[in-house]
Amino acid sequence: MAAAQGRLSDGADGMDDTQEGDGDGIGAAPPAFQAAVQALRGSRLRPQIEVEPTRAPKRLAPFAYALEAAVVDGEQDLADGRLVLLHDPAGHDAWRGTFRLVTLVRAELEPEMAADPLLPEVCWSWLTGALSARGLSYGEPSGTVTRASSHYFGGLAERPAASQIEIRASWTPREGLGGVPDTSAHLAAWCDLLAQVAGLPPAGPGDASVVTLPQRRGPQQSR
Repeated sequence: MAAAQGRLSDGADGMDDTQEGDGDGIGAAPPAFQAAVQALRGSRLRPQIEVEPTRAPKRLAPFAYALEAAVVDGEQDLADGRLVLLHDPAGHDAWRGTFRLVTLVRAELEPEMAADPLLPEVCWSWLTGALSARGLSYGEPSGTVTRASSHYFGGLAERPAASQIEIRASWTPREGLGGVPDTSAHLAAWCDLLAQVAGLPPAGPGDASVVTLPQRRGPQQSR
């Protein structure tokens, strides 16, 4: 199974605006942030999901830590995403807390699935359902669900039309003992979201409550 490892930087909803950080400065970070990052690093994930560290955007918080992940089936990537943990020891009015999780998740869809009028609502329910199924408490959720289609012409006319779903979201994880949120459980819920978007079956009985759409591809088997 994949264990999450990583680096430090800053950032937030400017998920596309990454910059090189100043190395792994976790030793100089507040203890609560250090503990939250260590929990992410020690997380054990389902084998279809490959996780690795990445640079976090450097805009909206004094401390941040980022991971990127892909749902892999053989040589094929079924979905990919990025999760950023933000921390502002002074607190943030919009977050109503000192931590914030920000995510971007993307996947290719079959055209008929992309045309489903309920797709945005269902995709948002995948996120909230994944958090609820893990028994996680959180606040101030916000986000967007975007679907896009590409049609090819001229020299590219032989390519089939392609459709993509993109989920951008953020939420405030409730802080526990020592002011540290259960980041490992939030990472597991985020991976449940990735699996849903990729069309994988639930990893366990607790995931069965998450609303599903028809499989994006043929049924996948858990490894």
